Amino acid sequence: MAERNAYPMLSVEEARDRVLALVDVLPPERVPILDALGCVLAEDVPADRDVPPLDNSAMDGYAVRGEDLTGDGVRLRVVANLPAGQVLTRPVERGEAVRIMTGAPVPPGADTVVRFEDTRAGDDWVEVLKAPRPGANVRLAGEDVCQGAIVLPEGTALRPQEIGMLASVGRSTALVHRRPRVAILATGDEVAEIDAEPRPGQIRNINSYSVAAQVREVGGVPILLGVAADRTGELTDRIRAGLQANADLLVTSGGVSVGDFDLVKQVLASQGHIDFWWVNMKPGKPMAFGTIDSVPLLALPGNPVASMISFGLFGRPAVRKMMGYTDWEWPAATARLRDAIRRKDGRRHYLRVRLERGPDGLEASLTGDQGSGILSSMVQGDGLAVIPEDRDHLPAGSMVQVLLFSPRQPAGRSSTTEE
Repeated sequence: MAERNAYPMLSVEEARDRVLALVDVLPPERVPILDALGCVLAEDVPADRDVPPLDNSAMDGYAVRGEDLTGDGVRLRVVANLPAGQVLTRPVERGEAVRIMTGAPVPPGADTVVRFEDTRAGDDWVEVLKAPRPGANVRLAGEDVCQGAIVLPEGTALRPQEIGMLASVGRSTALVHRRPRVAILATGDEVAEIDAEPRPGQIRNINSYSVAAQVREVGGVPILLGVAADRTGELTDRIRAGLQANADLLVTSGGVSVGDFDLVKQVLASQGHIDFWWVNMKPGKPMAFGTIDSVPLLALPGNPVASMISFGLFGRPAVRKMMGYTDWEWPAATARLRDAIRRKDGRRHYLRVRLERGPDGLEASLTGDQGSGILSSMVQGDGLAVIPEDRDHLPAGSMVQVLLFSPRQPAGRSSTTEE
C-alpha cells in the first residue's frame, strides 16, 4: 500500500499533461514532399512565381477582344490555333479571334474567351452566337498566389492539397518536423508471437500490433521489439534495445499492475524514473509513465482494449506533439445514448459504442461486453462513449461525448461522421 500511495491516482487530464510535459517537438528534417504527407512544416514556404504565371483560358473556345463583342451574332476572323503549353506572341487585332484550349496563355490584345458551345465556326471564321461579358472565362496571372507570398506558413499540417501547393511553387522537398520513432515491447510469459503456436495458458501478441498500427495511423514510425519474458534481465535488455534503436518514445504493454510478475514498473524505477502509475479511468487504471535515459516510457496495461484506449489517450497526443502539432485532441462527436449506464466506482469510463444516424443526430449503443480483454468490442465499435467520473447513472437518451475511431462505411451502416 505504501508503494501505491507514493503514486497518487491522477485524472486523465493530469496524466496527459504530465506526458506532454516530458515530450518535445522533434527537430526538422528535409524530405521528399510525398514523404511529408501528414507532417508539420518547420519553415515558411513562399511562392517562387505567380500562379498561374500568365493570364490563361479557363475554357476551350475562342480568345477575343471584349470590345468586339457588341452583341450576339458578331463574326470574327480566326487567325491562329493555340493549344495548352504554347504561347502566341502575335497580338489579337480588332475583328480577330484565336482558337484556344483550356490552360493556354491568353494572347496579347485578347481579354475574353467565348466557349465553343456559344459559337458557330467555319474554316477561318467564327460567329459568336451568345456574347459573354468582357473578361469572361479568363484566369488572371497570380489569381491563385502571387510571387513572394507565403503560401504555406511554418506549422502547417500537410494534407494532399498542401502537397499540391508545394509542387505548384516548385518544391520537391519540404522541411518538416521528424516523425517520432516509437519502440513497442510486449511483456509476459503468457504472450506468444503471432506466428507461433501458443502454449496452454498463452495468448498471441495482440498489443504490439494494435499499438504499432495506432502509432502509424497518427504519423509515427513503429519499431517492434518483440516479446520479453517475465525476467528482469530480459525486460531490461529489450528496453535497452529500443534505446539503441534511437527511439523517441518507448511503449510497453503488461507488467504494470500489482502482481508478483508485473516487472515493468520495477525496471522503470531501477533504470529511470516513474512519474505516475495510476489513472482514474476504466479500462486502463494501472498505467505507468516515466523516463529511461531521458526517453519517455509509456507502460500500458496488458489487456488489449485497455492498451489501445490508454495509447489513444496518452500516446497519441505525445506523438502528435513530437511531430509539431498543437492540436492533440482525439476527434469527437456528441451522441445520444440508447442504453442506460450504471456504475459506482467513481472512475471515468470509456465504453465502446456503435454510432448510427437517428432523427435528431447521432445515437450510440453499446457493442456488448465491455471487458478490457474483449477486442471485438473495439472491432464492432465506432468510438468510445466518455462517461464522466461524477455520473453514477446516465439514463437512455442522455447526451455523451464520443471519441471517434477511424471512419469507415460498412455495408448497411450509416456514416458516423458529422456533416
